Amino acid sequence: MPRLDGKVALITGAGNGMGQVASVLFAREGARIVVADFSEAGGAETVAAVEAVGGEAAFVKVDVANPDQVSAMIDFAMARFGALNILYNNAGIFPADDGGVTETPEPTWDRVMEVNLKGVWLGCKYGIPAMLASGGGSIVNVASFVALMGAATAQIAYTASKGGVLAMTREIAVEYGRQNIRANSLCPGPVSTPMLEELMSDPERKARRLVHIPMGRLGQAEELAKAALFLASDDSSFMTGAQLVVDGGITAAYVTPE
Repeated sequence: MPRLDGKVALITGAGNGMGQVASVLFAREGARIVVADFSEAGGAETVAAVEAVGGEAAFVKVDVANPDQVSAMIDFAMARFGALNILYNNAGIFPADDGGVTETPEPTWDRVMEVNLKGVWLGCKYGIPAMLASGGGSIVNVASFVALMGAATAQIAYTASKGGVLAMTREIAVEYGRQNIRANSLCPGPVSTPMLEELMSDPERKARRLVHIPMGRLGQAEELAKAALFLASDDSSFMTGAQLVVDGGITAAYVTPE
């Protein structure tokens, strides 16, 4: 039996990268997908990809930092599919000018916090009542390996935002543990997505990052989607308030040879 048979999964940032790949994978496993993204073109592409594998999906446009839009996103999911069982808060940004503590512009800091941290909080704020009404479910919040250790290349706003996601997810897990809602964090290492490829277009910057990955390569979106599927499914039924680290060994390494 498919691992998400009969479930409704809402995935933010589903218009490209890990969110798009996860949408297709979750659909293959039996879930109906709410494709949430700011990009209408990306959302339409993901819906088509889900339908191409025989799945069912519907797109809703959302800025995850906007409370009215996030509330409407949840209302859309409930109206369209009648339930919400899986909330995958995947949307995030990583601006190129997010650097060191003293260099990062204040507007960049504010926007990263709005999307990466407030966006996850809003998803949970409005999504949890819908999940309770649906009998419970699984929340998967995307943090990062940098929530567990400092990044080798300065990225203060992104790192701080992901640390907040990690702490918030633990709090949610404790609060709702007896109400049949599980909440876990997914902590990816560097993954080959359009966002990261743009950031690493500078060969020197890319080399500085790759040298710290014991496996010597970037992760693939499919590898992270499978980890998210584990957290979303009943395969992880006794797991909550935890972080699943999928980072090619970065957090296990003291140093990696040049």
